[in-house]
Amino acid sequence: MTKGVHLWLLLWKATKSLEACARRSVEATGLCLSDFGVLEALKHKGPLPVNVLGKKILVSSGSVTAAVDRLERNGLVERVDAETDRRSRIVHLTEKGSELIQRLFEEHALDMEQAFTALDEQDRLAFADLLRKLGHGAEKNKERR
Repeated sequence: MTKGVHLWLLLWKATKSLEACARRSVEATGLCLSDFGVLEALKHKGPLPVNVLGKKILVSSGSVTAAVDRLERNGLVERVDAETDRRSRIVHLTEKGSELIQRLFEEHALDMEQAFTALDEQDRLAFADLLRKLGHGAEKNKERR
């Protein structure tokens, strides 16, 4: 039987390798990971509050605020008061930001495609199912403790 700690080590090493590929891909765009993550989240999810953005891209509230500040200074995003709650601000892509992330994301998607060439389509489908199963199982275990 393969031990959980061995599987964790394999997953951790693979994740580090893939993260390095993603980091190189993103840094080639001239953006840092958090800035790219904000633009990518807004591209795919639409306008979002700052706190939701942070959760989507897995960074702290301070880091996402700094990223939004940088992107706003560069004219790539704008903050708009929420219609239902004036205390809340929603982050929107500007036209310039939308055009930029569309182009950059296409390049990044090609880089990530290259990173996964070791897996054929059947492997990819099985891998995706296993990752979902593993994530759900870990969440259930977290709730039990």
